[in-house]
Amino acid sequence: MKDLADLTIVEAGAGLRSGDHTARDLLAAVTKRAALTEAHLHAYLTMDHEGAEDAASAADDAFARGEDLGPLQGIPIALKDNMCTKGVDTTASSKILAGWKPPYDATIVARLRAAGAVLTGKTNLDEFAMGSSTENSAFGTTRNPWDTDRVPGGSSGGSAAVVAVGSAFGAFGSDTGGSIRQPAALTGTVGMKPTYGLVSRYGLIAFASSLDQIGPFARTVADSVTLLEAVAGWDRMDATSINGPVPAIGRSLDAGVDGLRIGVVTELMGDGIDPDVLAATRSMIDKLSGAGASVGEVSLPSSEYALSAYYLIAPAECSSNLARFDGVRYGLRATVEGTTEDMMRHSRAEGFGPEVIRRILLGTYALSAGYYDAFYGQAQRVRTLVRDDFATAYADFDVLVSPTSPTTAFRVGERAADPIAMYYSDVCTIPSNLAGDPSMSVPVGLDADGLPIGFQVMAPALGEERLFQVAAEVERLAGFTARPSLATSEVYVP
Repeated sequence: MKDLADLTIVEAGAGLRSGDHTARDLLAAVTKRAALTEAHLHAYLTMDHEGAEDAASAADDAFARGEDLGPLQGIPIALKDNMCTKGVDTTASSKILAGWKPPYDATIVARLRAAGAVLTGKTNLDEFAMGSSTENSAFGTTRNPWDTDRVPGGSSGGSAAVVAVGSAFGAFGSDTGGSIRQPAALTGTVGMKPTYGLVSRYGLIAFASSLDQIGPFARTVADSVTLLEAVAGWDRMDATSINGPVPAIGRSLDAGVDGLRIGVVTELMGDGIDPDVLAATRSMIDKLSGAGASVGEVSLPSSEYALSAYYLIAPAECSSNLARFDGVRYGLRATVEGTTEDMMRHSRAEGFGPEVIRRILLGTYALSAGYYDAFYGQAQRVRTLVRDDFATAYADFDVLVSPTSPTTAFRVGERAADPIAMYYSDVCTIPSNLAGDPSMSVPVGLDADGLPIGFQVMAPALGEERLFQVAAEVERLAGFTARPSLATSEVYVP
């Protein structure tokens, strides 16, 4: 019999409504799975046992009264620890926010609670979402459940890992340059970045405000639809939220790809892509063609410069956003003799980790007098070119495809001393963030070492319906059912 922790959200929801199990049963299953795996993964920073038990009991009581709040009622869901949760530690994996309990819920948290979801806790991340491996957390590295000597990707590595291993049925992360899709690829999960503004950022601790977007992790494309539908939509608390109807996200899941035009991005299929990743990507492209899609190559010339532009825009915005952490109002305050300025300087030096400091310095330099136009201004012009390239491509194609990550999961510490090699992990994902378009990663196979490979599907702004339509067909054609070694009922011995 299938362990409850291994059910999909759709299966778990059906079982709740048929009486096969309760919300408390589902919570007990993921809590047990976490107890067996967390010593090896360190994917959660905080597990809110009391809050989760209260929510599960409330969900069961609502079912008993005949009340149905929707498909997430009674489903255990995890949150990346940069989303504010009232009364629960929210640290962004930084010492500067250690022990901080927000006085309010982020909009996404409020919407999940209203949908009856059971929030299990907060997951580990690269500090302030700055990284591609979840090695930059002030509270320790998260490991990949497929091989605990390897990283789960980042910055949302904790959220990816809990979904992959079964200590949550779904999770939410934030994607600034690929921080949902890249860890999804490395952990064999489905990770989706919505159109910028489709999901409210109110209550998300900002890294780069013009790039950050909250999105779901799931085990299936259908589960990803369920998660996104629960949280998408306009929010008056977020000035960048799209004030309009939410796209019919899951309406075409079973429509297939016959007659669709699929563009293969040539710049993301060449040098630097691992041979196993490239082979799996080409194999899936052939399968899509065999399923009736019209497949052709398309060039995004400015994508060659997207990585460089991103690593000027994102640090510039981070240097501005993180200026608020000064030791005065909340967070770490260093105990030093001297002026208020001395206290602020020491608080930031003690509270921020090396990668955050690196990006603050880079961003401050890019915004400084005499360099603003040469660096930040030029990067913004490249961003416009990226958007124009996508617009031109979507005039000829319904969706674009590429690998999600140039490699599969790399070893812990392998790229820690080489920031450029680490930054290259996001080369396939960054263009969609610069354009503000939706994209997602679907697992399509394993490499020679038995590690997952992700396939990226990209669509134009508010093209989520078509995006999910193609992703669902990719999922069917791949037939990916493998699970990581840690996703078992036995204690894992590395």
